[in-house]
Amino acid sequence: MDELKNIIRDVPDFPKKGIIFKDITTLLSDAKSYQRMIDSIANRYVGQRIDKVVGVEARGFIIGAALAYKLNAGIVLVRKPGKLPAETFKKTYDLEYGTDTLEMHTDAIKKGERILIADDLLATGGTMGAVVDMVNSMGGEIVECCFMAELEFLDGRKKLPAGKVFSLLIF
Repeated sequence: MDELKNIIRDVPDFPKKGIIFKDITTLLSDAKSYQRMIDSIANRYVGQRIDKVVGVEARGFIIGAALAYKLNAGIVLVRKPGKLPAETFKKTYDLEYGTDTLEMHTDAIKKGERILIADDLLATGGTMGAVVDMVNSMGGEIVECCFMAELEFLDGRKKLPAGKVFSLLIF
């Protein structure tokens, strides 16, 4: 996996001074690396009867849709407010400085469906924690929360269900 890690570009001082941003676009634009990343994650879930993959706006759509296709599952989109056309379930959650809100269609997940939640990066865990709450509130059974990469030093997995977090690449 070091080959995949080395393709991800570090961008210093983005989005603000002192932060080193992990730019995954370099991995996504390389066809073989992108395929290897998706295949490596998908292989973990083959045979586990995943009903739906929940992709978190926006880079989680890139990972979630590809995983849903590979796993013969549906894809559910979690979006910022006002982006989904039908009735939505809303979840507001705390950020380091303020709050944010996410939405999912109220009919997106049926009680008892087996759900894989996918996103590109696990950092502090706030966004994914909110998505976990949404899926649980709708009666979905979370198989796991999966990520292409994790910034381990931020301890984001502590905000997620114990034993239900997988990250392909750890930084």
